[in-house]
Amino acid sequence: MMLVYGRSGDGLTRLNPEAEEAATIPKGAVWIDLYQPSPAESDAVKALGYDVPTLEEMEEIEVSNRLYHAGDAQYLTVVLPGANADGVHIAGPVTFILSPRLLVTVRHHTPRPFETFPARAGASATGCADPAHVFLGLVSEIVGRLADLLEGAGRVLDTANRAVFAGDASARPDLLEDTLEEVGRQGELLGRIRLAMMTLERMLGYFATTDANAGTKPYTKAALNDLHALSDHADFLSARVGLSVDATLGMINLAQNATVRIVSVVAVLFLPPTLVASIYGMNFPWLPALDQPGGFWLAAALMVASAAGTYAVFRWKDWL
Repeated sequence: MMLVYGRSGDGLTRLNPEAEEAATIPKGAVWIDLYQPSPAESDAVKALGYDVPTLEEMEEIEVSNRLYHAGDAQYLTVVLPGANADGVHIAGPVTFILSPRLLVTVRHHTPRPFETFPARAGASATGCADPAHVFLGLVSEIVGRLADLLEGAGRVLDTANRAVFAGDASARPDLLEDTLEEVGRQGELLGRIRLAMMTLERMLGYFATTDANAGTKPYTKAALNDLHALSDHADFLSARVGLSVDATLGMINLAQNATVRIVSVVAVLFLPPTLVASIYGMNFPWLPALDQPGGFWLAAALMVASAAGTYAVFRWKDWL
């Protein structure tokens, strides 16, 4: 799918109709967003002088394939969190092709900023004066989205920690298991966010060294400062994830230990009666009270007394 945007006042407006499938690029385009581009759409952009990288090329981790110049265009590839066609949240590559004439983005998943930015472009601090300002406005939207994701992860961890440290948490193993799974999901999300921030920092650092437009430098610097602040917050949340995992596993161990303790106590309480019953089950011709009418009741009394004595010792030692 190809989305073509042009300037409209201070913002952006879509130039090609939503129902249009033909790979045509209207005049006045300032930003072309390619989502899982078809060969015809790639050829249409190529006719403008820009090579559209394939997904395999975008996934290549060599720096030379992520950040480079070709003609008057910069090819900048980052890895951003988003959903794939099946709705599964992943971290996928996104390529920005930036030239003085046009901004082209190539992606094969759906990071949310690409859906929200066109309507908010006019309210961004960078404005939409040229493709470079649109590019930095989109980057600012991405950084804001990462900040929202970190804030959401922090709220989830707050809820998880309250559940773990609740007084009845050890009595609800299902709650602890659900909490552990949720904390694990937040840890995976933090990993995707940290990867996105790392690639964005590399991209902006490369862009800052090659951008000759003095008007965009303050926005580049501001985005880098925001990423540095978010990196510190991500480190803090990563430490909280570790604490939550350790606390949850500790509570699960306590719950399991309590169960094992009960079973062990019951087994110990029945050991003395079992000993008495074993003695009177021996096949010897003479045993005390074996031939007496009250022998059974004597053995039963010994078993009950031994169990009661064991229980009393456990209570005295404060083991129960």
